[in-house]
Amino acid sequence: MKKTFAFSPDEMNGIVEETYSKIIRECKKLIKETNCPDEQVVALLSVIASNFAPITDKEKI
Repeated sequence: MKKTFAFSPDEMNGIVEETYSKIIRECKKLIKETNCPDEQVVALLSVIASNFAPITDKEKI
C-alpha cells in the first residue's frame, strides 16, 4: 500500500500558501492581460496538472 502524503502545518502556512497565492495572482494577471474567459484558465491549469498526474500502464487498464 502506498503511504499517503500530507504537508506539515508549517508547510501549509508557508510554501503551500505562498505557491497558491502566486498561482492565483498569475491567473488573474493572465485574464487581465488577455481578456480570456475563466474556462481558458481552467483548461490551462488542467494541462499543467496533467504534468504531475501519475502515469498509468495501458496494459493494466
